[in-house]
Amino acid sequence: MFAYFIRRLLAAVMLLFVVSAITYAIFFVLPRLAGSTPDQLAAQYIGKSPDAKTIEAVKKNLGLDDPVYVQYWDFIRGIFAGREFNFGPDPSQCNAPCLGYSFRKHVEVWPEMLDRLPVTASLAIGAAVLWLISGVTTGVISALRPGSVFDRAAMGIALAGVSLPMFFTGTVALALFTFHWEIFPNEYTPLTENPVRWFQGLMLPWFSLAFLYSALYARLTRAGMLETMGEDYIRTARAKGLKEPVVITRHGLRSALTPIVTIFGMDFALLLGGAVITETVFSFDGVGSWAVQSINENDLPPILGVTLFAAFFIVMCNLVVDFVYAAIDPRVRVS
Repeated sequence: MFAYFIRRLLAAVMLLFVVSAITYAIFFVLPRLAGSTPDQLAAQYIGKSPDAKTIEAVKKNLGLDDPVYVQYWDFIRGIFAGREFNFGPDPSQCNAPCLGYSFRKHVEVWPEMLDRLPVTASLAIGAAVLWLISGVTTGVISALRPGSVFDRAAMGIALAGVSLPMFFTGTVALALFTFHWEIFPNEYTPLTENPVRWFQGLMLPWFSLAFLYSALYARLTRAGMLETMGEDYIRTARAKGLKEPVVITRHGLRSALTPIVTIFGMDFALLLGGAVITETVFSFDGVGSWAVQSINENDLPPILGVTLFAAFFIVMCNLVVDFVYAAIDPRVRVS
């Protein structure tokens, strides 16, 4: 068991290193291959109408003429130990974890991301709880009553949920429940400021996201339960006199949860990395909407920071999924 955890942990560390190298190359190597010069990158740190002398000074101070591997090492070292940026009259200290300075606002990327993270985390955690509970419960009930009215209705709604994109369901939900009937407010209030307003403002995004994801979870759970409940060990458990709820939860559902754990880890990690569409539709100032704003402004460091942030959570959630696999199914520990 311990050896399994160590192998997965080392694999996660190596994967994070590879992801960081590839991401850095996409943002700093490919532009050079496309014709961008260090002067153009340095000019973005200065502002409007930069002169040649200032560009040359910034380029030298930031090491933009250094080889790519030297720049990458400086970037990695800045994440763990901080880094000093000198693109003006006075040097600026970027504390660890340093993900760079914004071209447009001239502020550190990491503190700006932390300011927006509570919005994204609130959105992702609340929606994940809703879609996991509703999706798995619906799937189990449908599998236990195949062909019933509930099963047909639930799978029909699930098909609609899977088919409809978030920008459509979110916009319709806003039009009906916020602007027409005025049931839910469309604003984010910090949890520490007013918990009631925080809950009310997130209800509509939570339900909109949960409708999209729970539909997929319901279909996967139903398919897994239908396959599992027909296995020999289920009939053996019933023959031993175990109660039906024990057979369903301890033997049937546990085996059917493996694909659910996989996609839940991925879905939750992607949302924490930035729920781009949801935050844009509901005008929430989270990590995802900040990434969209940075793309529109051609602000490279925040885009790089959000990409690495999302990659980190995806790798970490996959690591947690591996550990959960070991707890659910002991057979994976030998793999």
